[in-house]
Amino acid sequence: MSKRSIIVWVGVVALVIVAGLYVDSRQIVMPIPSPTASGQTNYGPAPEFTGITGWLNSAPLTMAGLRGKVVLIDFWTYSCINCIRTLPYVTKWYDTYHDKGFVVVGVHTPEFTFEQDANNVKDAIARFGIHYPVAQDNDYATWKAYQNEYWPAEYLIDQSGNIVHEHFGEGEYDVTENAIRALLGLPAASGSAGPDLNGIQSPEMYFGTDRQQNYVSGATPTTLNTFTLQGQWKFSPQNVQLTGGSGKIVLKFHSGKVYIVASSAIPAVLSITVDGKTQPSVTVKDPQLYILFDSDEYTDHTIEISVPQSGFEAFTFTFG
Repeated sequence: MSKRSIIVWVGVVALVIVAGLYVDSRQIVMPIPSPTASGQTNYGPAPEFTGITGWLNSAPLTMAGLRGKVVLIDFWTYSCINCIRTLPYVTKWYDTYHDKGFVVVGVHTPEFTFEQDANNVKDAIARFGIHYPVAQDNDYATWKAYQNEYWPAEYLIDQSGNIVHEHFGEGEYDVTENAIRALLGLPAASGSAGPDLNGIQSPEMYFGTDRQQNYVSGATPTTLNTFTLQGQWKFSPQNVQLTGGSGKIVLKFHSGKVYIVASSAIPAVLSITVDGKTQPSVTVKDPQLYILFDSDEYTDHTIEISVPQSGFEAFTFTFG
């Protein structure tokens, strides 16, 4: 999602926006020169939770009440593919270290309006097997208190309430876990940094007019990382909606996997071809992330998505 993470790609350019990532400036709090007792950098006191519209899996928490614990703040939103790929690591850390004085708080800060709905978030929590506390930050109050700019973003807080480690986006899971272990007085352990995502050479693509950069008119896109729409579509700031009859979306991309954030008033069975080859159909109903194409072929592809009836809404393409 927008501003969700940064991945370095060594190629023709030094930095590419990939896998649904959007680079933006961020004011990072300058570290206090003195190290912590565990030898990590001290970024200063962690802000208090503020403006939280609801707590899930927990009674309301405060940073003051968590003093003495090692706390990981995970900013996420449930339709973000980068967040979804991070969640298994975060939940494993919670399961492994919770009885040793470690707490995870997922701060769910929505990108799209439908992600503000508590029932939608509860469904996502169940779907992803999240059992640590989740705070709904619908008004971005805690997000702003941390001066955060990315989904996902992790802030690790020591027993004294200071931020001692930050990570934005995917990857370096071994580094974050060992930072947790150091605070808990445990020796470093070997682990995975995460999958190699360098084969993804398509950015996140928004349908809504607020951030629409990859849409082109015409029947079929001829340029990589562009998409076209066929049929009667209504444009709005966050999405496009098919308003009459059937329609089609055609996308030219470079990746092995394609996801779409979409919803449909009436369940819509999407017919899909990639490079002219029929793929399994996908039924879209509730507003969430759906996988359209899943392969290990990281090269240029063209996907055609046929939508059978009006009421279908598309928000964004992401890649994996």
